[in-house]
Amino acid sequence: MNIMAVIQTHGLTKVYNQDQVPVHALRGVDLTIEKGEFTAIVGPSGSGKTTLLNIISGLDEPTEGKTIIRGTELNSLSDKELIDFRLNHIGFVFQSYNLIPVLTAVENVSFIMQMQGRSAEEYHKKSIELLKEVGLEDKIDKRPSELSGGQQQRVAVARALASKPDFVLADEPTANLDSVSTNELLDMMLELNEREEMTFVFSTHDQRVIDRARRVVTLVDGKIDSDEKR
Repeated sequence: MNIMAVIQTHGLTKVYNQDQVPVHALRGVDLTIEKGEFTAIVGPSGSGKTTLLNIISGLDEPTEGKTIIRGTELNSLSDKELIDFRLNHIGFVFQSYNLIPVLTAVENVSFIMQMQGRSAEEYHKKSIELLKEVGLEDKIDKRPSELSGGQQQRVAVARALASKPDFVLADEPTANLDSVSTNELLDMMLELNEREEMTFVFSTHDQRVIDRARRVVTLVDGKIDSDEKR
């Protein structure tokens, strides 16, 4: 086992509608992501990008194969263990932000730490620190409806980091952002990657993300077609 790896997949296969007309979303994907990587998973629609991220995150199960996160095989966990594992080890950034509308920015970031059982003093202080880190120290009391798309996605990144995850999965995080917001968001993520050695794995069609990535894994028809490190 690669002791530097935060993510390892072995023979990941996913077949939908097995009893009817089978759809092969993944066909034996072997992938290793090491700590500190800034990786883009790319490919045409239907290539298996989102399915791969969903299986890595434990949101979906493979038909065959296994996923190992920091030495823990996800298939071996019970439903409750998997929920706890995701909470403590995996950060998520979604295309649609997925912020809680009635909560302020600081409350959205705090929510993950509350679920982890941290003290009120700790999670409030840490939430403010994270929002400062993503450049939103003047927006901590704003609700999502009072923030631009780029600002909401920055809150989402701060929330993803709040659990002190092993890595952050970002599924099309720039899809709803304009060019200025996209560039600002990617600059911020790259800085976090370099300063904190935070591991980021993107599923993306966005050439702006692909251009910044230090590794580009291309999926075609559910298989790795190329794997380029830069």
